Amino acid sequence: MKKILTIAGSDCSGGAGIQADIKTITSHKLYAMSAITALTAQNTTGVYGILDVPIDMVENQLDCIFNDIRPDAIKIGMVSRVDIIQAIVRKLKQYNAQNIVVDPVMVSTSGSKLLSDEAINTLIRELLPLGTIITPNIFEAQVLCKFGIDSEYFMVKSAQIIAQMGVKAILIKGGHFGEQANDLLYENGNITWFSSERIDNPNTHGTGCTLSSAIACNLGMEYSLKDSIQNAKNYINSAIAANLDIGKGRGPLNHMCKL
Repeated sequence: MKKILTIAGSDCSGGAGIQADIKTITSHKLYAMSAITALTAQNTTGVYGILDVPIDMVENQLDCIFNDIRPDAIKIGMVSRVDIIQAIVRKLKQYNAQNIVVDPVMVSTSGSKLLSDEAINTLIRELLPLGTIITPNIFEAQVLCKFGIDSEYFMVKSAQIIAQMGVKAILIKGGHFGEQANDLLYENGNITWFSSERIDNPNTHGTGCTLSSAIACNLGMEYSLKDSIQNAKNYINSAIAANLDIGKGRGPLNHMCKL
């Protein structure tokens, strides 16, 4: 059985973060492991508290995992502090980790910045270049490239700029505008579009976490990068189309949908 590690924050309501990642990995019939970087008090209506895990505990979790059950792929989500980012980078280099999917959680769905400028700079300088692929949404891509993105033309322009930061491959998720959910893969100067119809369902809490975890699952199963993305897109579309309706706000996906 392939082993997948998620390094991210906990969502006590189960829709995003570590919980969404573990559900996604389990749905792919793979072995899920987790290193928790933060505890959050949140539900479908919002985030009401964040408690960062002490740096030595983050490192201890990663040491225990790599020294016993080496992951075949890794997904990295919420990393909110400079020292936590640097600790993760040290451990990834120490253990020569492979198949790393970085979901740069920097901006909320409403467009609010979640990280300090210092943490964002550390993320860009030290963590993003280690990723096999990074998966920013439109808002996060705007933070990285420092200009607005309101069309597929500017998605490409932003990817070109982000690539200059030492990033190997970028998947910019275009689900926040337009009639279709068109995602852009930029790899070694090559452009690939992944197109799908927008699904009319407001319950999309945890889509970014889920997509990045699904990509990691497929990379861990030794699919190519493009096939990993397409398979992950198919999975997340099914999870949204299942029309799960839980909670009073923007509810979660159905991670138990058929692959």
